[in-house]
Amino acid sequence: MSDSIIETESISHYYGQRRALNEVSLSVARGECYALLGPNGGGKTTLFKILSTSLLPSSGNAKILGFDCEKEHFSIRSRIGVVFQNASLDKRLKVRENLEHQAHLYGLTGSDLNKRVDELLGRLGLTDRADEIVEKLSGGLMRRLELCKGLIHSPELLLFDEPTTGLDPGGRQDFWSYLNELKNEQELTVLVTTHYMEEADRADRIAFLDRGNLVAEGTPDSLKERIGGYVITVSATDPEHLYEQIKERFGHEGKVVDDAVLLEMPDGPEFVPELVESFPGEIEAVTVGRPTLEDVFVHLTGHQFESVVAE
Repeated sequence: MSDSIIETESISHYYGQRRALNEVSLSVARGECYALLGPNGGGKTTLFKILSTSLLPSSGNAKILGFDCEKEHFSIRSRIGVVFQNASLDKRLKVRENLEHQAHLYGLTGSDLNKRVDELLGRLGLTDRADEIVEKLSGGLMRRLELCKGLIHSPELLLFDEPTTGLDPGGRQDFWSYLNELKNEQELTVLVTTHYMEEADRADRIAFLDRGNLVAEGTPDSLKERIGGYVITVSATDPEHLYEQIKERFGHEGKVVDDAVLLEMPDGPEFVPELVESFPGEIEAVTVGRPTLEDVFVHLTGHQFESVVAE
């Protein structure tokens, strides 16, 4: 069997006249955690729907586990776990009851069902909540239960749409710890969509989606290496004018994003004092730091991460 769990070839999709995806080609290897990272409107949710077989692309081809998403979607659905952004729990049922009903959909019964439910409740730290009504759970515990539902039939691939939306930072940290443990224990392949940079940093590989285009793909470290050294952010009352002055005086190419000048330099900390002294009264603030994924996104697209209309 191929090591590629997901393969897409020139996937495009339109909502009426609006293009949501533009010839996106990517592959996800067996056993890796792969993140679709992008702002609202970037195209990640549309691609997620196609990969989960709930939406057909306008053109192009996608394969999951070697099966064609358009022609063999029934074969795919029995082998993948899907957790959408919107909750699918029955809040009036108990935790265990939610899992039992999900297990029945995949043909699990009797001792096999009970064993699998107990196993997942234990792994996700929900054993002591098994007989509790779901509506009484916290948001973090509900998200863990959603993960249990997605894993109840032991899928080879887990698709997770915005896994930690609505959770506080502590809840996001806990959730990812559980997810990574499960991935490593079961050699599970995981694809997530997210707009949180710190979550994407946990993935083995990342695909940047912007306005429907796949603009970059790689490990978090390899993407950051596209920016040499440091990123200097210079706030000014007239950033366009300051940018032209910096370019004329120092010969440094940068870009203006929103109300700031961005410079990428190998000797950033050493350059900042000279920069400030050269333009007294024109610079309001300066920050310097190692590249982040958000810096990479700005570098690749020329605009801030959140500067895209909603999908």
